[in-house]
Amino acid sequence: MKTIGLIGGMSWESTAVYYRRLNEQVRKLCGGLHSAEILMRSVDFESIVAMQTSGDWDGATRVLRKIARDLEAAGADCVLICTNTMHKLADAVQSAIDIPLLNIIDICAHELKAAGARKPLLLATRYTMEHDFYRERMARRHGLTPIVPEAEDRTAVHDIIFSELCCGIIRETSRQRYMETIARGRAAGADSVILGCTEIGLLIQPENIDLPAYDSTLLHADAAVDFALGSGPLGRADAA
Repeated sequence: MKTIGLIGGMSWESTAVYYRRLNEQVRKLCGGLHSAEILMRSVDFESIVAMQTSGDWDGATRVLRKIARDLEAAGADCVLICTNTMHKLADAVQSAIDIPLLNIIDICAHELKAAGARKPLLLATRYTMEHDFYRERMARRHGLTPIVPEAEDRTAVHDIIFSELCCGIIRETSRQRYMETIARGRAAGADSVILGCTEIGLLIQPENIDLPAYDSTLLHADAAVDFALGSGPLGRADAA
């Protein structure tokens, strides 16, 4: 079994989901008392949020590159950035290491394409919805056409992530707000939904949505298990 390296803590609420999912899947596939070989570095999220807010992406890149190198030196065979937003820096982090970085964008795109979806509604942080790294990669590499909610809905989705989900707060009113946003996305032509922030699965699950929905956290973790058990580096950041 290969060792999975996790860059976590962004937020730790969703990193806990990664840890559980990785171990559940290894036990399911291998049986007995098997569990995943994991190395994890969990950051102080407040410092990362400060960099995001101020636009200091260069500083954030330096932090993540160092962590990735440390994980590689400690024996990790692959690296996962346990957050969608920080995949803005994925290629830069990949360039700092010789082991594969499993890119959550490519992994989600692979699942969407396999199911025949082409125009997903992307629910995520403001950075992921409004910066071009996520949608551009899906379009250029995978031929998909993601759409995002209108401005008012983007603000609500973002604020609920940071003020509630990252703090472990789950509110029925927020769940309803997300469902209303999804309904408007469907009316705008979305044929599927990407839960494109690793905390969103804490609030809504794919089975609650009346469109095909893809939880990026679970897909990312499952791809890491496939890699660890020998299926190859699906979603490597620098893959063609």
